[in-house]
Amino acid sequence: MNAVLQYTQRIREELDLDYVIANAENASDGSGLMPKQFERLIDSGIDGVTLGDHIFRRKEIVTTLEKSDRIVKPANYPDEASGRRWTLIKRSGRRPLAIVSIMGRVFMRPVDCPFKALDEVLAEIEPHTDQILVDVHAEATSDKQCLGRYLDGKVTAVLGTHTHVPTADTCILPGRTAFQCDVGMCGPYESIIGRDIERVTHTTRTAEPCHFHVATGDVRLCGAIVESDAEGRAVKIERFEQRVIVN
Repeated sequence: MNAVLQYTQRIREELDLDYVIANAENASDGSGLMPKQFERLIDSGIDGVTLGDHIFRRKEIVTTLEKSDRIVKPANYPDEASGRRWTLIKRSGRRPLAIVSIMGRVFMRPVDCPFKALDEVLAEIEPHTDQILVDVHAEATSDKQCLGRYLDGKVTAVLGTHTHVPTADTCILPGRTAFQCDVGMCGPYESIIGRDIERVTHTTRTAEPCHFHVATGDVRLCGAIVESDAEGRAVKIERFEQRVIVN
């Protein structure tokens, strides 16, 4: 998280980015999101935050989910769960951007139907903007591809999260929706999905439990940069990856 706090504003200025959206479900010591960390992310230049299956790992985030319009829960979580199913991010001189988080179902905890939830959310968003970013938080690439194809032509971009590893399938789908199965993590790549290699390997080999410390080596900021036209159709998508030094 420190790398994101240190470099976000610099990167958005260098690349002239209209919006910066982050999946921050692991921002607090590698698991969950605390209100203080959320506020620091927003102060650093993050415009909106999506979450995933670790949304309630830190119970303190519930109040933030209930009050802030800069963070969303997965849209196919129960209606009774705290948080917005989508939100509209606005900056002066820029077209408004709607952000949505959706959970996949293959190898994931039980959630409501993502297709039905997306249909409902997109109908709500339609009067407000054509610029729509959907974060598909899912384990299986097939799950992400299926949702990407379903959303093709309906949203600006479908970007996957959850597996921590960036994929090489960046493309614009036939309906002019930008797509990538997983944009990767912002964190230490000398690791096993962000955790200390020796500890994860020890537990995997022996079944003896131990705390998985967050690793510190080879810190990178990863994501995707999407360019769209006035009608919300993707014009360009590029994978983004930058090694950084954290002070």
